[in-house]
Amino acid sequence: MKKNYSAAVFNTVGSMMSSEPITLSPLMRARDAMARLRKVGVPQDFMTNCYVVDDNGYLLGSFTVRELIMAPDYQRVDQFMDRPKALLHPEDNQKQAVSLMGHLACGELPVVDAQQRLIGTVSANEKEKNPVEEHTYLQTRVWELYKDRVFWLLLLMISAAFTGAIITHYETALAAQVALTAFIPMLMDTGGNCGSQSSVTVIRGLSLGEIRYGDWFKVAWKEMRVGFLCGTTLAVINLLRLVLLNHLEFAVALVVSLTLIVTVMVSKLLGCFLPIAACRLNLDPAVMASPLITTIADAISLVVYFRIATLLLSL
Repeated sequence: MKKNYSAAVFNTVGSMMSSEPITLSPLMRARDAMARLRKVGVPQDFMTNCYVVDDNGYLLGSFTVRELIMAPDYQRVDQFMDRPKALLHPEDNQKQAVSLMGHLACGELPVVDAQQRLIGTVSANEKEKNPVEEHTYLQTRVWELYKDRVFWLLLLMISAAFTGAIITHYETALAAQVALTAFIPMLMDTGGNCGSQSSVTVIRGLSLGEIRYGDWFKVAWKEMRVGFLCGTTLAVINLLRLVLLNHLEFAVALVVSLTLIVTVMVSKLLGCFLPIAACRLNLDPAVMASPLITTIADAISLVVYFRIATLLLSL
């Protein structure tokens, strides 16, 4: 039995979707599909698409009415259907759904439940009936941009004091092994770059509907493996460079290289987790996640750096 979404939470996709999509069997011929379309009629809010579902209601693909008209009479609909550009869920935010439709330049998107069963559609008509106020960057007032950004900048400025406190705490170790100081900027920059890579990828996946909130564990596991491979590659190359070209003491080079692995992995995890958390809280991940990733990654990389140095160099 299909769940009733008529009382869906305001500002969610469920509150604006149509629950009368045209559904067809994948084995149906184009001629039979046209006959069914004439028989059941076209819903008032119907836009342009017909949807192909199996016996259990799972969405398989879609095609436009024009494609149906142009298809040979005896061609099966699963032979000319296409995969949907994106999938929406009833609990998705309306604003994000509208933004996604505009980004993909499509007039209609299917809405599915957690089991990928088709439960409705959202069309350009529904978007007009349920307008979501949104402004482009040039339309947004300076004061609004200021309010969105200043809180996070203040928070990050205060939290950056912890980075200085960490360095102060380990100043004895730095005094004993001055060479460690030279590699702090490199470690912090690498962490920020790796976190930015992951966050951009995840933010793009969220905006296109490729990544859902419930996918955070899958995303984290993938990014952790990518981080290990990237970190190990950087560490090996860095170790060889420091020992062979810079003639640095092997123990110090090893400390820097091991810290690189941990820094890259942590930054990758932060880069995937924070944007998902920001979207979940209806915050702008571009404003919140990116700078926060750098600040947290810097603090963690410094602690790891000095702890490894203390152990391996007996400081």
